[in-house]
Amino acid sequence: MQQARDIFSYRKFWASRFGIAPQLPLSRADMEQLGWDACDIVLVTGDAYVDHPSFGMALIGRLLEAQGFRVAILAQPDWHSAEPFKEFGRPNLFFGVTGGNMDSMVNRYTSDRRIRSNDAYTPDGAADRRPDRCVLVYAQRCREAYKDVPIVLGGIEASLRRTAHYDYWSDKVRRSVLVDAKADLLVYGNGERQVVEIAHRLAGGEPVSALTDIRGTAYLRRTPAAGWREIDSTQIDRLGAISAVPDPYRESPAGCAPPAPEPRALVHFTPPARGRSNTVIRLPAFEAVHDDPVLYAHASRVLHQETNPHNARALVQRHGAIDVWLNPPALPLTTREMDRVYGLPYSRLPHRSYGDARIPAFEMIQHSVTIMRGCFGGCTFCSITEHEGRIIQSRSEESILREIEVIRDTSPAFTGVISDLGGPTANMYRLACKSRAIEASCRRPSCVYPGICKNLGTDHGPLIRLYRRARQLPGIKKILIGSGLRYDLAVRSPEYVKELVTHHVGGYLKIAPEHTEPGPLSKMMKPGIGTYDRFKAMFDQYSREAGKEQYLIPYFIAAHPGTTDEDMLNLALWLKKNGFRADQVQAFLPSPMAVATAMYHSRKNPLHRVSRTSETVETPRKLTQRRLHKAFLRYHDPENWPLLREALKRMGRTDLIGNGKHHLIPAWQPQKPGTAETVTHHGTRPFRTRHAVLPLRARKPAGRKLKKGR
Repeated sequence: MQQARDIFSYRKFWASRFGIAPQLPLSRADMEQLGWDACDIVLVTGDAYVDHPSFGMALIGRLLEAQGFRVAILAQPDWHSAEPFKEFGRPNLFFGVTGGNMDSMVNRYTSDRRIRSNDAYTPDGAADRRPDRCVLVYAQRCREAYKDVPIVLGGIEASLRRTAHYDYWSDKVRRSVLVDAKADLLVYGNGERQVVEIAHRLAGGEPVSALTDIRGTAYLRRTPAAGWREIDSTQIDRLGAISAVPDPYRESPAGCAPPAPEPRALVHFTPPARGRSNTVIRLPAFEAVHDDPVLYAHASRVLHQETNPHNARALVQRHGAIDVWLNPPALPLTTREMDRVYGLPYSRLPHRSYGDARIPAFEMIQHSVTIMRGCFGGCTFCSITEHEGRIIQSRSEESILREIEVIRDTSPAFTGVISDLGGPTANMYRLACKSRAIEASCRRPSCVYPGICKNLGTDHGPLIRLYRRARQLPGIKKILIGSGLRYDLAVRSPEYVKELVTHHVGGYLKIAPEHTEPGPLSKMMKPGIGTYDRFKAMFDQYSREAGKEQYLIPYFIAAHPGTTDEDMLNLALWLKKNGFRADQVQAFLPSPMAVATAMYHSRKNPLHRVSRTSETVETPRKLTQRRLHKAFLRYHDPENWPLLREALKRMGRTDLIGNGKHHLIPAWQPQKPGTAETVTHHGTRPFRTRHAVLPLRARKPAGRKLKKGR
């Protein structure tokens, strides 16, 4: 397998003599107080500055500081002019621009395209502190402020928009963010390796135009690359003939003759030949995927086949007169590197200039610990895999335990409870392919679908040991697991489930079956509901043995591609049968680059062969149907009963309307709709848009809300 240079092996930049800042400067006054006459790097972010490793700008800023660079944070600047972007003067090396921990459009808009009333990453939750598509706006203002300073884009917003992508909010395919932002480089995925190399090479005198060989980056070029062998993507996934989009203003030479039958265009994946280091795959151009949804699905399929950093090839996509060139993904961090990144001297607090202002996202994660990165689940609706990759990167036990002790000893709000030991998935810690050679050559989109791969190690022993050691630390009263749990893996280890249920559940445990019906589940790449039933049986058994009353909180997605009205009705009946009432209903939100987003836009399934005549994916797109699907999940809400009655009549299921226990909704309507009790539950993840359900017997009396974290 390929090896990468240790990110801490570079010789420190001369400015390391200034030492470590208590917090990175947020203003010129902070910078001058540190004795700096200039900054080497200015990180521009759409989030408030919280010096905590769960916030991207803090992690990257502290990492660059550890390399010896002077780093300042320009947090949530006023974007209406370029003046705020001159706060620190001209950066010596580059501007680093990110939208923040969340995509700015997901942050600002609901799945119904309504503006949200708050922003969890802003002091006191204030809204409207960042613009739409803030990476574009910030980059343009940086260029206005200092035209000659290199601009490097990064973070999840840039990462998921690195190629031509479907944009749900404008309902069209947009160009790569690199083209629209007119930036010099784009860092995609976890960016530690990339930003460290970029900073040192720029500091060494290289021009930004020479940084074309860094893995995990994208850049623009106008001329072909010398020494590279170019392969058209249709030679890898044989797409067949694709008819051009007809010009309605051009006369057909055939007059009124009927069109010739369209050839059947199959997509079939062909394994690559050896010697990939100088091979680049040309994706269909922006103009082609913009006009042709089938080509968009094809491009999405090819891109997702080239995500394993050990065998991925470079990709190139034409945008008008310029190419967007994507180098292969960066190699994962080693455990040693992860330990050092998370061991940097974070204050773990919001910047002091915010005073007593509350930052909701910080309050949620301030006492949590990241133990791993990445996800090999491959859920099509989730963009975590597209950003962090499928190879799990784990920290050592000692590093994790040290961070718990730091929280215990330094956090003024700590009460003895660690809110989470997790990451994208709580129980993928230290799980990996049994063979490094197989892992290096694998192109499967998921290690756990349609079943758990025989080559995947599923030993939960290291995680069990970590839990036990963490519980034994002095001053630690409770350790909860707040990250999502992959229950199809958990059932492989009854010992883990027992450990989890006995010691680490605070009354409720979140899991995500997502749906009950095979149609939607096959489009999500999620296991059948029978796996949930097996996990629930184990959960209930071990809860009884521990003498605890505990409940599972399952999450479900409404209006996902592949979902019919009948599927949602069956899910509603399952919820009623099992005594669940849905809370915080959200419909599927098509995030950029996700496979399910390609399904939503193209109505084709990139997981299988694609042609113009292949399977059409049932896609709830109209607002009325999306509202109906959400209404099925809140069948108990009187406000939804009129809509559901009409739908049930149309579906020929009037037998479900009545006042008996076997009916889904009553035949009567209260005078004052909205009288049903409500419960608030917190905990959705970015890009995993879904909602939670609460068991009836676990609900609080009307008028009360569950405390945060429960």
